[in-house]
Amino acid sequence: MSATTTSLAGTPVAWKLPYRGRVGMACLISAESAIFTIFVVAYLYYVGKSFSGPTPREVLETPIFYTICLLSSSLTIHFAGKLLERGRRGTFLALWSLTIALGAFFLYGTGQEWHRLIYKHGLTISTNLFGTTYYSLVGLHAFHVTAGLIMMSIVLLFGLAGRVGPEQSARVEVLSLYWHFVDAVWVVVFTVVYVLGR
Repeated sequence: MSATTTSLAGTPVAWKLPYRGRVGMACLISAESAIFTIFVVAYLYYVGKSFSGPTPREVLETPIFYTICLLSSSLTIHFAGKLLERGRRGTFLALWSLTIALGAFFLYGTGQEWHRLIYKHGLTISTNLFGTTYYSLVGLHAFHVTAGLIMMSIVLLFGLAGRVGPEQSARVEVLSLYWHFVDAVWVVVFTVVYVLGR
């Protein structure tokens, strides 16, 4: 029986620090996840405990179309980033613009829903526990969508000015991570508010 010996000594492997933008975004996402968890737990805890109406079952309509728009924007932003890496700026800008449009359309749907709840059903943040937790949770998500749209619009403006190229693809990917997080949070919010909470 023969044993072969291998030498561990050789060329040392250089360790490279991870991209700090990605690390920073991972930290932000971790902190934001904790905040959303608190709001989700509060919503679930107080659902059905309001002493007065309206209740979720009476007033909520499931926003399936707007949800599809938001989740589709995760695909468009992913492919936009990949195209930027390959130097295809024109297609990148088209998909990036589509991502912004899909996100803005989702935000419009949220605004429409709030208008209907306030003016048709009289549900405000101070109406009952449901109103307080609903507007807090969905409003927190809408705030994050708005922040993402602002950041993506700035990138679009720089892109239209010819200042976004393959060398910025790592930064664009960091922003994409934030947008994927916003979409993933909506899956949780949608499930909690429109499926479990009714």
